[in-house]
Amino acid sequence: MESENLDDGLVRTTAVNGLTVLSELLPGVRSAAVGIWVRSASAHEAPEVMGVAHLLEHLVFKGTERRTAKQLAQELEVRGGSLDAYTSRDHTSYQAHVLDADVPLAIEVLTDLVRHPLLRAEDLELERNVVLEEINGVEDTPDDLVFELHARTLWPDHPYGYSILGTPETIGRLRAEDLAAVHRGGYYRGNCVIAAAGHVDHGQLLTVLEREGWFEGEATAARQPVAPAPARRGAALVEQRETTQSHIVLGTDTFSARDPRRYALAILTNILGGGMSSRLFQRVREELGLAYAVYAFQQGYQSTGMAGVYVGTAPGTAAAAEDAIRAELGRLAREGLPADELASGQQQLKGQVMLSLESPGSRMHRLAGTTLHRDRYRRLDEILAEIDGVTTDTVAALAAEYFDPARWSVVRLGPNPGKRE
Repeated sequence: MESENLDDGLVRTTAVNGLTVLSELLPGVRSAAVGIWVRSASAHEAPEVMGVAHLLEHLVFKGTERRTAKQLAQELEVRGGSLDAYTSRDHTSYQAHVLDADVPLAIEVLTDLVRHPLLRAEDLELERNVVLEEINGVEDTPDDLVFELHARTLWPDHPYGYSILGTPETIGRLRAEDLAAVHRGGYYRGNCVIAAAGHVDHGQLLTVLEREGWFEGEATAARQPVAPAPARRGAALVEQRETTQSHIVLGTDTFSARDPRRYALAILTNILGGGMSSRLFQRVREELGLAYAVYAFQQGYQSTGMAGVYVGTAPGTAAAAEDAIRAELGRLAREGLPADELASGQQQLKGQVMLSLESPGSRMHRLAGTTLHRDRYRRLDEILAEIDGVTTDTVAALAAEYFDPARWSVVRLGPNPGKRE
């Protein structure tokens, strides 16, 4: 194994088998966040098994070789800790937040989930119903559903446009053998990243991981990112639903999470719709009174990304709200940002970055994200310097390329959502 100090209290170890282990010591806390990330998720699925990665994430909690489902639920919780998991486009994550003394136990439980699940057919039938209810919940929540529809509209023929949850049809035909195949194909040591932050000792972490067999085996390459996704730009989808509001998402594809322009995009997104001081909040809500909820967002994946805007508004004012959003997009695309607004945006983003690192959990996610996105680790001062290095020319070029409203695809969901009054 090779270990290197990346920062004060921050160590990275790379094992011969390809596993990466990172930890950051935070002496002022008495807790620790520990997580295992697997490079196996919805982006690696074929359309006929859509949702299999998410269903697998559920099923591992139904029992392992060493623990029953109830023991998995109780083991950390009765000691004040927590255990959680999620499936994203690019990876699946299993995490625990525990007292510092319980870090070894947390690693044992997480190892059970990732490497020793039973994946029994009888458990699948029960958990299938749970996931179907989760899908039904999205169908009944229009401000969630509109994002699912937008991803499908933007990437209709690519896994980034698939539903992470799957569909009732795909979930209904999955077998235990399908989940076991995904587990064998993706849940191997070299395809994992383990990260911990808080009151943790890197040496102890390695000792426990070695005892749990994480450093065994020959070198295995991690799964490569999926190919970049060609996006449909300027598309429109109208989905009629009997809701009291119209829900609208406009968005476009951008670039990967490690692209050096990500800080410039974050500044533009914040200024467009990142809070009460943003242009969209002030124009759409405060000046025009057209919506309660309006905001901009961005997301970086391994091989692409997206930027977008959501608004929920009365059906009768939906067209006016969308027009106001498009007007602000067009202004950004034509004019970029003046120097004083850029400076404010830089300060806002620097504050967000620093505040986001106040907890062990956020520190853990930062460590894992650097490796998962195949990016190099940056000290905080370096990140802040890169944000300060964003220029008006940089944001002007970025806005001109990505914020032209003609480029953005739109989904309108609600009663008579296609009606433009």
